[in-house]
Amino acid sequence: MKLAMAQVNPTVGDLSGNRRLVEQAAEKARAAGADIVVLPEMVLTGYPPMDLLERDGFVRDQLKELRALEAASRDIVIVLGAVLGESPRPSQGLQNAAVVLADGKTLGSRAKALLPTYDVFDEKRHFIPGNQHEPLEIPSLGTRLGLAICEDAWSRELNYPLDPLGEIASHAPSLIVNPSASPWHAEKPRMRREMFSSLAADLSMPLVFCNQVGGNDELIFDGGSFAVNQHGRIIASLPLFESAMAVIDLPNESEGILAHEVAEGSRIAQLDAGLVLGIRDYFLKQNLPPGAVIGLSGGIDSAVTAHLAVEALGVKRVSGVAMPGPFSSGHSIDDAAALADSLGIEFRTVNITPLYEAYLGVFGSLFGQKDDYGLTQQNIQSRIRGATLMAISNQENRLVLATGNKSELSVGYCTLYGDTVGGLAVLGDVYKREVYDLARYANRTVERIPINTIEKPPSAELAPDQLDSDDLPDYETLDSILEQVIEGGRNRESLEAPEGCSREEALRVAERLDRNEYKRRQTPPVLRTSPKAFGRGRRLPIVHRYR
Repeated sequence: MKLAMAQVNPTVGDLSGNRRLVEQAAEKARAAGADIVVLPEMVLTGYPPMDLLERDGFVRDQLKELRALEAASRDIVIVLGAVLGESPRPSQGLQNAAVVLADGKTLGSRAKALLPTYDVFDEKRHFIPGNQHEPLEIPSLGTRLGLAICEDAWSRELNYPLDPLGEIASHAPSLIVNPSASPWHAEKPRMRREMFSSLAADLSMPLVFCNQVGGNDELIFDGGSFAVNQHGRIIASLPLFESAMAVIDLPNESEGILAHEVAEGSRIAQLDAGLVLGIRDYFLKQNLPPGAVIGLSGGIDSAVTAHLAVEALGVKRVSGVAMPGPFSSGHSIDDAAALADSLGIEFRTVNITPLYEAYLGVFGSLFGQKDDYGLTQQNIQSRIRGATLMAISNQENRLVLATGNKSELSVGYCTLYGDTVGGLAVLGDVYKREVYDLARYANRTVERIPINTIEKPPSAELAPDQLDSDDLPDYETLDSILEQVIEGGRNRESLEAPEGCSREEALRVAERLDRNEYKRRQTPPVLRTSPKAFGRGRRLPIVHRYR
Protein backbone atom coordinates (compact mmCIF):
# COMPACT_ATOMS: atom_id res chain seq x y z
CA MET A 1 0.00 0.00 0.00
CA LYS A 2 1.16 3.48 -0.79
CA LEU A 3 0.13 6.21 1.63
CA ALA A 4 0.43 9.97 1.06
CA MET A 5 0.79 12.50 3.88
CA ALA A 6 -0.55 15.87 2.73
CA GLN A 7 0.12 18.78 5.07
CA VAL A 8 -1.98 21.65 3.74
CA ASN A 9 -2.69 25.22 4.84
CA PRO A 10 -6.43 25.67 5.40
CA THR A 11 -8.08 28.99 6.22
CA VAL A 12 -10.55 29.05 9.09
CA GLY A 13 -14.08 29.34 7.72
CA ASP A 14 -13.14 29.04 4.03
CA LEU A 15 -15.18 25.87 3.71
CA SER A 16 -15.27 25.59 -0.08
CA GLY A 17 -11.64 26.72 -0.42
CA ASN A 18 -10.54 24.12 2.12
CA ARG A 19 -12.52 21.44 0.29
CA ARG A 20 -10.65 22.35 -2.90
CA LEU A 21 -7.35 22.00 -1.01
CA VAL A 22 -8.34 18.44 -0.11
CA GLU A 23 -9.41 17.66 -3.68
CA GLN A 24 -6.13 18.99 -5.06
CA ALA A 25 -4.13 16.97 -2.53
CA ALA A 26 -6.12 13.84 -3.34
CA GLU A 27 -5.55 14.26 -7.07
CA LYS A 28 -1.82 14.90 -6.58
CA ALA A 29 -1.54 11.84 -4.34
CA ARG A 30 -3.48 9.68 -6.83
CA ALA A 31 -1.22 10.84 -9.67
CA ALA A 32 1.80 9.87 -7.54
CA GLY A 33 0.45 6.34 -7.21
CA ALA A 34 -0.91 6.60 -3.66
CA ASP A 35 -3.74 4.34 -2.51
CA ILE A 36 -4.65 6.52 0.46
CA VAL A 37 -4.08 10.17 1.38
CA VAL A 38 -4.14 11.52 4.94
CA LEU A 39 -4.90 15.18 5.70
CA PRO A 40 -4.94 17.21 8.94
CA GLU A 41 -7.46 17.50 11.74
CA MET A 42 -10.57 19.63 11.02
CA VAL A 43 -9.12 20.53 7.63
CA LEU A 44 -12.51 21.55 6.21
CA THR A 45 -13.23 24.17 8.89
CA GLY A 46 -9.63 25.13 9.54
CA TYR A 47 -8.35 24.99 13.11
CA PRO A 48 -9.34 26.45 15.46
CA PRO A 49 -12.80 27.65 14.34
CA MET A 50 -13.69 28.60 17.93
CA ASP A 51 -17.23 29.96 18.28
CA LEU A 52 -17.84 29.90 14.54
CA LEU A 53 -19.03 26.40 15.44
CA GLU A 54 -21.99 28.04 17.19
CA ARG A 55 -23.03 30.09 14.16
CA ASP A 56 -26.21 28.84 12.58
CA GLY A 57 -25.36 27.01 9.38
CA PHE A 58 -21.58 26.75 9.88
CA VAL A 59 -21.44 23.03 10.62
CA ARG A 60 -24.22 22.24 8.13
CA ASP A 61 -22.32 24.06 5.37
CA GLN A 62 -19.15 22.18 6.27
CA LEU A 63 -21.04 18.88 6.06
CA LYS A 64 -22.19 19.82 2.55
CA GLU A 65 -18.54 20.28 1.57
CA LEU A 66 -17.74 16.90 3.14
CA ARG A 67 -20.43 15.24 1.04
CA ALA A 68 -19.14 17.04 -2.06
CA LEU A 69 -15.71 15.51 -1.37
CA GLU A 70 -17.00 11.96 -1.65
CA ALA A 71 -16.67 12.04 -5.45
CA ALA A 72 -12.92 12.65 -5.13
CA SER A 73 -12.54 9.30 -3.31
CA ARG A 74 -13.50 7.07 -6.25
CA ASP A 75 -9.88 6.28 -7.10
CA ILE A 76 -8.14 7.02 -3.78
CA VAL A 77 -9.06 6.65 -0.11
CA ILE A 78 -9.18 10.03 1.69
CA VAL A 79 -8.71 10.39 5.45
CA LEU A 80 -9.42 13.88 6.75
CA GLY A 81 -10.54 15.76 9.83
CA ALA A 82 -14.07 17.22 9.95
CA VAL A 83 -16.76 18.25 12.41
CA LEU A 84 -19.65 15.81 12.65
CA GLY A 85 -23.08 16.44 14.17
CA GLU A 86 -25.80 18.95 13.56
CA SER A 87 -25.99 20.93 16.81
CA PRO A 88 -23.68 23.76 17.90
CA ARG A 89 -24.16 22.85 21.57
CA PRO A 90 -21.76 20.31 23.13
CA SER A 91 -24.50 18.60 25.12
CA GLN A 92 -26.25 17.76 21.86
CA GLY A 93 -23.40 16.22 19.98
CA LEU A 94 -20.72 17.94 17.88
CA GLN A 95 -17.63 15.79 17.47
CA ASN A 96 -14.13 16.43 16.20
CA ALA A 97 -13.76 13.44 13.90
CA ALA A 98 -11.51 11.68 11.43
CA VAL A 99 -13.57 10.67 8.39
CA VAL A 100 -12.67 8.03 5.80
CA LEU A 101 -13.99 8.49 2.25
CA ALA A 102 -13.64 5.60 -0.22
CA ASP A 103 -15.30 4.42 -3.45
CA GLY A 104 -17.23 7.67 -3.76
CA LYS A 105 -18.89 7.51 -0.35
CA THR A 106 -18.27 7.95 3.37
CA LEU A 107 -16.91 4.68 4.70
CA GLY A 108 -16.87 5.60 8.38
CA SER A 109 -15.47 7.88 11.06
CA ARG A 110 -13.99 7.98 14.53
CA ALA A 111 -14.35 10.90 16.95
CA LYS A 112 -11.57 12.41 19.05
CA ALA A 113 -11.55 10.93 22.53
CA LEU A 114 -9.32 13.44 24.36
CA LEU A 115 -10.53 17.04 24.18
CA PRO A 116 -7.81 19.41 25.43
CA THR A 117 -8.79 22.42 27.55
CA TYR A 118 -5.36 23.73 28.53
CA ASP A 119 -3.23 26.53 27.11
CA VAL A 120 -4.71 27.65 23.73
CA PHE A 121 -7.18 24.75 23.54
CA ASP A 122 -10.85 24.84 24.54
CA GLU A 123 -12.37 21.83 22.78
CA LYS A 124 -14.75 20.77 25.56
CA ARG A 125 -16.53 24.06 24.93
CA HIS A 126 -17.77 22.68 21.61
CA PHE A 127 -17.34 18.91 21.38
CA ILE A 128 -18.26 15.69 23.11
CA PRO A 129 -15.63 12.93 23.18
CA GLY A 130 -15.67 9.80 21.07
CA ASN A 131 -15.46 6.33 22.58
CA GLN A 132 -14.92 4.04 19.57
CA HIS A 133 -11.41 2.68 19.18
CA GLU A 134 -11.93 -0.19 16.73
CA PRO A 135 -10.10 0.18 13.42
CA LEU A 136 -12.02 0.87 10.23
CA GLU A 137 -11.92 -1.87 7.58
CA ILE A 138 -11.00 -0.61 4.11
CA PRO A 139 -11.92 -3.57 1.87
CA SER A 140 -10.44 -2.10 -1.31
CA LEU A 141 -7.00 -1.99 0.33
CA GLY A 142 -7.29 -4.98 2.64
CA THR A 143 -6.33 -2.65 5.48
CA ARG A 144 -7.56 -2.11 9.02
CA LEU A 145 -6.97 1.58 9.74
CA GLY A 146 -6.66 2.94 13.28
CA LEU A 147 -7.72 6.58 13.72
CA ALA A 148 -6.37 8.70 16.59
CA ILE A 149 -6.86 12.45 16.33
CA CYS A 150 -4.11 14.82 17.54
CA GLU A 151 -4.45 14.84 21.37
CA ASP A 152 -5.39 11.14 21.37
CA ALA A 153 -1.71 10.37 20.78
CA TRP A 154 -0.54 12.56 23.69
CA SER A 155 -2.23 10.55 26.45
CA ARG A 156 0.94 9.02 27.92
CA GLU A 157 2.96 12.21 27.57
CA LEU A 158 0.31 14.27 29.40
CA ASN A 159 -0.82 11.58 31.88
CA TYR A 160 -4.44 11.23 30.80
CA PRO A 161 -6.33 8.39 32.52
CA LEU A 162 -7.49 7.16 29.09
CA ASP A 163 -5.02 5.85 26.48
CA PRO A 164 -6.78 5.95 23.09
CA LEU A 165 -3.67 4.94 21.15
CA GLY A 166 -3.19 1.88 23.33
CA GLU A 167 -6.88 0.97 22.96
CA ILE A 168 -6.66 1.25 19.17
CA ALA A 169 -3.44 -0.79 19.05
CA SER A 170 -5.08 -3.57 21.07
CA HIS A 171 -7.37 -4.22 18.07
CA ALA A 172 -4.32 -4.87 15.84
CA PRO A 173 -4.84 -2.38 13.02
CA SER A 174 -2.48 -2.36 10.05
CA LEU A 175 -1.36 1.13 11.07
CA ILE A 176 -2.57 4.15 13.04
CA VAL A 177 -2.94 7.58 11.44
CA ASN A 178 -3.02 10.76 13.49
CA PRO A 179 -4.62 13.76 11.68
CA SER A 180 -3.48 16.77 13.69
CA ALA A 181 -3.71 20.52 14.11
CA SER A 182 -0.82 20.80 16.53
CA PRO A 183 0.31 24.42 17.07
CA TRP A 184 3.99 25.14 16.89
CA HIS A 185 6.34 26.56 19.43
CA ALA A 186 10.11 26.39 19.40
CA GLU A 187 11.36 22.85 20.13
CA LYS A 188 7.96 21.22 19.59
CA PRO A 189 8.80 19.44 16.27
CA ARG A 190 11.59 17.51 17.97
CA MET A 191 9.34 16.74 20.96
CA ARG A 192 6.65 15.28 18.67
CA ARG A 193 9.04 13.08 16.71
CA GLU A 194 10.64 11.64 19.81
CA MET A 195 7.25 10.97 21.43
CA PHE A 196 5.79 9.26 18.34
CA SER A 197 8.94 7.21 17.80
CA SER A 198 8.75 5.95 21.37
CA LEU A 199 5.04 5.16 21.00
CA ALA A 200 5.51 3.27 17.74
CA ALA A 201 8.30 1.15 19.20
CA ASP A 202 6.34 0.49 22.38
CA LEU A 203 3.17 -0.51 20.49
CA SER A 204 5.05 -2.24 17.64
CA MET A 205 2.79 -0.26 15.36
CA PRO A 206 3.50 2.08 12.42
CA LEU A 207 2.20 5.62 13.04
CA VAL A 208 1.53 8.46 10.61
CA PHE A 209 1.35 12.01 11.99
CA CYS A 210 -0.15 14.50 9.50
CA ASN A 211 -0.19 18.08 10.74
CA GLN A 212 -1.73 21.33 9.57
CA VAL A 213 0.60 24.09 8.35
CA GLY A 214 0.02 27.86 8.31
CA GLY A 215 -0.91 30.77 10.52
CA ASN A 216 -4.37 31.27 12.02
CA ASP A 217 -4.59 34.38 14.21
CA GLU A 218 -1.94 34.07 16.93
CA LEU A 219 -1.28 30.40 16.28
CA ILE A 220 1.39 29.13 13.89
CA PHE A 221 1.21 25.55 12.63
CA ASP A 222 4.49 24.11 11.41
CA GLY A 223 3.43 20.98 9.55
CA GLY A 224 6.48 18.79 10.12
CA SER A 225 4.46 15.64 9.35
CA PHE A 226 6.19 12.25 9.48
CA ALA A 227 5.72 8.51 9.40
CA VAL A 228 7.28 6.10 11.91
CA ASN A 229 7.63 2.37 11.39
CA GLN A 230 6.92 -0.24 14.06
CA HIS A 231 10.55 -0.05 15.20
CA GLY A 232 10.24 3.65 16.03
CA ARG A 233 12.30 4.81 13.05
CA ILE A 234 11.30 7.84 10.96
CA ILE A 235 10.71 6.56 7.41
CA ALA A 236 9.43 9.83 5.90
CA SER A 237 9.16 13.43 7.04
CA LEU A 238 7.88 16.69 5.58
CA PRO A 239 9.47 20.14 5.97
CA LEU A 240 8.51 22.75 8.51
CA PHE A 241 6.41 25.82 7.68
CA GLU A 242 5.38 24.90 4.14
CA SER A 243 2.70 22.87 2.39
CA ALA A 244 4.10 19.53 1.24
CA MET A 245 3.32 15.90 0.44
CA ALA A 246 5.19 12.61 0.61
CA VAL A 247 4.20 9.11 -0.57
CA ILE A 248 5.35 6.16 1.56
CA ASP A 249 5.37 2.42 0.89
CA LEU A 250 3.78 0.46 3.73
CA PRO A 251 4.63 -1.78 5.45
CA ASN A 252 8.15 -0.41 5.66
CA GLU A 253 10.93 -2.40 7.30
CA SER A 254 13.70 0.05 6.41
CA GLU A 255 16.10 1.19 9.09
CA GLY A 256 14.87 4.78 8.69
CA ILE A 257 16.50 7.40 10.86
CA LEU A 258 16.41 8.29 14.53
CA ALA A 259 13.90 10.94 15.59
CA HIS A 260 16.52 13.44 16.73
CA GLU A 261 18.43 13.17 13.44
CA VAL A 262 15.72 14.76 11.30
CA ALA A 263 16.99 18.08 9.92
CA GLU A 264 14.92 20.97 11.21
CA GLY A 265 17.34 23.90 11.56
CA SER A 266 18.36 25.75 14.68
CA ARG A 267 15.94 27.20 17.20
CA ILE A 268 16.52 30.68 15.78
CA ALA A 269 16.06 29.47 12.20
CA GLN A 270 12.71 28.00 13.29
CA LEU A 271 11.80 31.19 15.08
CA ASP A 272 12.55 33.26 11.98
CA ALA A 273 10.61 30.95 9.64
CA GLY A 274 7.66 30.60 12.02
CA LEU A 275 7.25 34.35 12.47
CA VAL A 276 7.50 34.93 8.73
CA LEU A 277 4.73 32.38 8.13
CA GLY A 278 2.60 33.91 10.90
CA ILE A 279 2.87 37.40 9.40
CA ARG A 280 2.28 36.21 5.83
CA ASP A 281 -0.88 34.27 6.63
CA TYR A 282 -2.24 37.01 8.90
CA PHE A 283 -2.20 39.29 5.87
CA LEU A 284 -3.05 36.74 3.19
CA LYS A 285 -6.00 35.13 4.94
CA GLN A 286 -7.58 38.50 5.71
CA ASN A 287 -6.88 39.93 2.24
CA LEU A 288 -5.12 42.90 3.81
CA PRO A 289 -3.89 45.29 1.11
CA PRO A 290 -1.54 46.90 0.41
CA GLY A 291 0.79 45.96 3.25
CA ALA A 292 2.39 46.96 6.54
CA VAL A 293 3.73 50.14 8.11
CA ILE A 294 6.32 50.05 10.88
CA GLY A 295 7.73 52.77 13.07
CA LEU A 296 11.51 52.60 12.67
CA SER A 297 13.28 53.89 15.76
CA GLY A 298 16.77 52.76 14.85
CA GLY A 299 16.45 50.14 17.58
CA ILE A 300 16.69 46.36 17.45
CA ASP A 301 12.97 45.53 17.80
CA SER A 302 11.70 47.65 14.92
CA ALA A 303 14.63 46.50 12.77
CA VAL A 304 13.88 42.80 13.29
CA THR A 305 10.15 43.39 12.80
CA ALA A 306 10.84 45.14 9.49
CA HIS A 307 13.16 42.35 8.36
CA LEU A 308 10.55 39.69 9.12
CA ALA A 309 7.81 41.71 7.42
CA VAL A 310 9.89 41.99 4.24
CA GLU A 311 10.54 38.24 4.29
CA ALA A 312 6.80 37.62 4.70
CA LEU A 313 5.27 40.23 2.42
CA GLY A 314 7.97 41.41 0.04
CA VAL A 315 9.78 44.72 -0.25
CA LYS A 316 6.96 46.62 -1.95
CA ARG A 317 4.42 45.89 0.78
CA VAL A 318 6.43 47.24 3.74
CA SER A 319 6.79 50.92 4.61
CA GLY A 320 9.04 52.31 7.33
CA VAL A 321 8.56 55.61 9.14
CA ALA A 322 11.15 57.33 11.34
CA MET A 323 9.63 59.77 13.81
CA PRO A 324 12.46 61.67 15.50
CA GLY A 325 11.66 63.79 18.51
CA PRO A 326 13.53 66.13 20.84
CA PHE A 327 15.60 63.34 22.44
CA SER A 328 16.27 61.21 19.36
CA SER A 329 19.95 60.65 18.72
CA GLY A 330 21.47 61.23 15.32
CA HIS A 331 22.63 57.62 15.13
CA SER A 332 19.07 56.36 15.62
CA ILE A 333 17.82 58.30 12.62
CA ASP A 334 20.85 57.18 10.60
CA ASP A 335 20.36 53.55 11.65
CA ALA A 336 16.67 53.64 10.67
CA ALA A 337 17.56 55.04 7.26
CA ALA A 338 20.35 52.48 6.80
CA LEU A 339 17.95 49.66 7.69
CA ALA A 340 15.37 50.85 5.17
CA ASP A 341 18.07 51.10 2.53
CA SER A 342 19.44 47.61 3.19
CA LEU A 343 15.93 46.10 3.15
CA GLY A 344 14.93 48.14 0.11
CA ILE A 345 11.68 49.42 1.64
CA GLU A 346 9.93 52.77 1.37
CA PHE A 347 11.18 55.17 4.06
CA ARG A 348 9.73 58.42 5.35
CA THR A 349 10.64 60.78 8.17
CA VAL A 350 8.12 62.67 10.30
CA ASN A 351 9.50 65.10 12.88
CA ILE A 352 7.23 64.94 15.95
CA THR A 353 8.89 67.81 17.84
CA PRO A 354 6.30 70.49 16.87
CA LEU A 355 3.45 68.26 18.08
CA TYR A 356 5.38 67.44 21.24
CA GLU A 357 5.94 71.12 22.01
CA ALA A 358 2.24 71.83 21.44
CA TYR A 359 1.41 69.13 24.00
CA LEU A 360 3.79 70.74 26.50
CA GLY A 361 1.77 73.92 26.13
CA VAL A 362 -1.41 71.99 26.87
CA PHE A 363 0.25 70.32 29.86
CA GLY A 364 1.16 73.76 31.22
CA SER A 365 -2.48 74.83 31.21
CA LEU A 366 -3.58 71.50 32.68
CA PHE A 367 -0.94 70.87 35.32
CA GLY A 368 0.85 74.19 35.74
CA GLN A 369 4.18 75.14 34.23
CA LYS A 370 6.97 72.66 35.02
CA ASP A 371 10.38 71.90 33.62
CA ASP A 372 9.65 68.18 33.52
CA TYR A 373 6.33 66.30 33.56
CA GLY A 374 8.04 62.94 34.07
CA LEU A 375 6.36 59.91 32.53
CA THR A 376 3.56 62.06 31.15
CA GLN A 377 6.10 63.95 29.10
CA GLN A 378 7.88 60.78 28.00
CA ASN A 379 4.76 58.83 27.07
CA ILE A 380 3.21 61.60 24.99
CA GLN A 381 6.09 61.20 22.53
CA SER A 382 5.25 57.54 22.08
CA ARG A 383 1.55 58.35 21.72
CA ILE A 384 2.25 60.97 19.05
CA ARG A 385 4.17 58.31 17.15
CA GLY A 386 1.37 55.79 17.61
CA ALA A 387 -1.20 58.30 16.36
CA THR A 388 0.99 59.10 13.35
CA LEU A 389 1.25 55.44 12.42
CA MET A 390 -2.51 54.99 12.79
CA ALA A 391 -3.08 58.02 10.56
CA ILE A 392 -0.93 56.36 7.88
CA SER A 393 -2.88 53.16 8.44
CA ASN A 394 -6.19 54.94 7.92
CA GLN A 395 -5.07 56.99 4.94
CA GLU A 396 -3.10 54.30 3.10
CA ASN A 397 -4.96 51.20 4.29
CA ARG A 398 -1.83 49.69 5.83
CA LEU A 399 -1.70 47.50 8.92
CA VAL A 400 0.56 48.78 11.71
CA LEU A 401 2.91 46.11 13.03
CA ALA A 402 3.68 46.59 16.72
CA THR A 403 7.35 46.06 17.54
CA GLY A 404 7.43 45.40 21.30
CA ASN A 405 9.07 42.21 22.58
CA LYS A 406 8.00 39.79 25.32
CA SER A 407 10.48 41.15 27.86
CA GLU A 408 9.02 44.66 27.62
CA LEU A 409 5.37 43.54 27.45
CA SER A 410 5.95 41.42 30.56
CA VAL A 411 6.97 44.32 32.79
CA GLY A 412 4.93 47.05 31.12
CA TYR A 413 7.96 48.80 29.61
CA CYS A 414 5.75 50.12 26.83
CA THR A 415 3.21 52.90 26.34
CA LEU A 416 -0.48 52.19 25.91
CA TYR A 417 -1.81 53.88 22.74
CA GLY A 418 1.80 54.52 21.77
CA ASP A 419 4.24 51.77 20.83
CA THR A 420 1.51 49.20 21.56
CA VAL A 421 -0.75 50.30 18.68
CA GLY A 422 -1.15 48.00 15.72
CA GLY A 423 -2.93 45.02 14.25
CA LEU A 424 -0.33 42.37 15.10
CA ALA A 425 2.46 42.10 17.69
CA VAL A 426 5.16 40.24 15.79
CA LEU A 427 7.71 39.91 18.62
CA GLY A 428 5.30 39.83 21.55
CA ASP A 429 6.30 36.24 22.40
CA VAL A 430 10.03 36.70 21.73
CA TYR A 431 12.32 37.60 24.63
CA LYS A 432 14.77 40.44 24.06
CA ARG A 433 17.84 38.21 23.94
CA GLU A 434 16.20 36.21 21.15
CA VAL A 435 15.45 39.42 19.27
CA TYR A 436 19.22 39.95 19.14
CA ASP A 437 19.66 36.35 17.98
CA LEU A 438 17.12 36.96 15.20
CA ALA A 439 19.02 40.07 14.12
CA ARG A 440 22.29 38.15 13.90
CA TYR A 441 20.53 35.37 12.01
CA ALA A 442 19.15 37.94 9.55
CA ASN A 443 22.76 39.03 8.92
CA ARG A 444 24.11 35.50 8.44
CA THR A 445 24.94 36.05 4.74
CA VAL A 446 24.68 39.81 4.25
CA GLU A 447 24.17 42.77 6.56
CA ARG A 448 20.43 43.47 6.53
CA ILE A 449 20.28 45.00 10.00
CA PRO A 450 22.93 47.67 10.73
CA ILE A 451 25.64 46.44 13.09
CA ASN A 452 25.29 49.62 15.14
CA THR A 453 21.64 48.75 15.81
CA ILE A 454 22.75 45.41 17.26
CA GLU A 455 25.70 46.70 19.27
CA LYS A 456 24.41 49.94 20.81
CA PRO A 457 22.74 49.95 24.26
CA PRO A 458 18.93 49.80 23.93
CA SER A 459 17.04 53.00 24.69
CA ALA A 460 13.51 54.32 24.31
CA GLU A 461 15.01 57.81 23.80
CA LEU A 462 12.14 59.58 25.55
CA ALA A 463 14.38 61.56 27.92
CA PRO A 464 17.96 62.89 27.80
CA ASP A 465 20.60 60.11 27.81
CA GLN A 466 17.96 57.51 28.63
CA LEU A 467 18.84 53.79 28.60
CA ASP A 468 16.64 50.73 29.21
CA SER A 469 19.04 49.76 32.00
CA ASP A 470 17.93 52.84 33.96
CA ASP A 471 14.62 51.09 34.65
CA LEU A 472 15.27 47.38 34.03
CA PRO A 473 17.88 44.75 34.87
CA ASP A 474 20.03 43.73 31.95
CA TYR A 475 17.95 41.69 29.53
CA GLU A 476 19.71 38.36 30.18
CA THR A 477 18.81 38.70 33.85
CA LEU A 478 15.31 40.01 33.16
CA ASP A 479 14.54 37.20 30.73
CA SER A 480 15.79 34.56 33.14
CA ILE A 481 13.41 35.82 35.85
CA LEU A 482 10.47 36.12 33.45
CA GLU A 483 10.96 32.61 32.04
CA GLN A 484 10.82 31.17 35.55
CA VAL A 485 7.50 32.86 36.26
CA ILE A 486 5.76 32.73 32.84
CA GLU A 487 6.89 29.41 31.39
CA GLY A 488 7.92 27.84 34.69
CA GLY A 489 4.96 28.95 36.81
CA ARG A 490 7.17 29.69 39.83
CA ASN A 491 5.98 31.62 42.87
CA ARG A 492 7.78 33.84 45.40
CA GLU A 493 9.19 30.90 47.32
CA SER A 494 10.58 28.99 44.33
CA LEU A 495 11.78 31.95 42.25
CA GLU A 496 15.57 31.93 41.95
CA ALA A 497 17.50 35.16 41.54
CA PRO A 498 19.96 34.91 38.63
CA GLU A 499 23.63 35.47 39.30
CA GLY A 500 24.34 39.14 40.01
CA CYS A 501 20.71 39.89 40.83
CA SER A 502 19.31 40.31 44.33
CA ARG A 503 16.24 38.38 45.41
CA GLU A 504 14.44 41.68 46.05
CA GLU A 505 15.05 42.78 42.46
CA ALA A 506 13.83 39.42 41.12
CA LEU A 507 10.63 39.74 43.15
CA ARG A 508 10.09 43.30 41.86
CA VAL A 509 10.24 41.97 38.30
CA ALA A 510 7.66 39.29 39.13
CA GLU A 511 5.39 41.91 40.71
CA ARG A 512 5.68 44.13 37.63
CA LEU A 513 4.59 41.18 35.53
CA ASP A 514 1.34 40.92 37.48
CA ARG A 515 0.72 44.66 37.65
CA ASN A 516 0.82 45.07 33.89
CA GLU A 517 -1.77 42.50 32.87
CA TYR A 518 -4.14 45.37 32.02
CA LYS A 519 -1.69 46.64 29.41
CA ARG A 520 -1.34 43.26 27.75
CA ARG A 521 -5.13 42.97 27.44
CA GLN A 522 -5.01 46.07 25.22
CA THR A 523 -2.14 45.08 22.93
CA PRO A 524 -2.54 43.52 19.47
CA PRO A 525 -2.65 39.74 18.97
CA VAL A 526 0.73 38.18 19.72
CA LEU A 527 2.23 35.52 17.42
CA ARG A 528 2.82 32.47 19.60
CA THR A 529 6.34 31.03 19.61
CA SER A 530 6.63 29.59 23.14
CA PRO A 531 4.63 27.15 25.29
CA LYS A 532 3.15 30.11 27.23
CA ALA A 533 2.44 33.19 25.14
CA PHE A 534 0.46 36.28 26.12
CA GLY A 535 -3.05 35.88 24.74
CA ARG A 536 -5.67 33.17 24.93
CA GLY A 537 -3.19 30.60 26.22
CA ARG A 538 -2.45 32.62 29.37
CA ARG A 539 -5.60 33.69 31.21
CA LEU A 540 -4.99 35.69 34.36
CA PRO A 541 -7.17 38.22 36.16
CA ILE A 542 -6.24 41.87 36.00
CA VAL A 543 -7.57 42.46 39.51
CA HIS A 544 -6.10 40.14 42.12
CA ARG A 545 -3.91 40.30 45.21
CA TYR A 546 -1.92 37.09 45.00
CA ARG A 547 1.75 37.99 44.85
